[in-house]
Amino acid sequence: MSSGNYAPAHVAGFNQTKKCIRRGEADFVYVAYDADERIVSEISRLCRDSAVILDTSKSKSELGALCGIEVDCAVCAFLKSFAYN
Repeated sequence: MSSGNYAPAHVAGFNQTKKCIRRGEADFVYVAYDADERIVSEISRLCRDSAVILDTSKSKSELGALCGIEVDCAVCAFLKSFAYN
């Protein structure tokens, strides 16, 4: 079995999520239902344009917990599985 480096399973935050969507790395995106409308609008548009699944059923505190961080999180992306050397 190879001991290669693996990419993270998810990213948290507006800018990191936008980058992942634009690069085609995002498989699934959460936007908190209590996030700022500007964030919801832009991430929704990017997901629609890139055919990425979008879920808006969780709150910012729920997304923070889902990502394993101790602060609220408005948006996060779960990434396609891949390894790199």
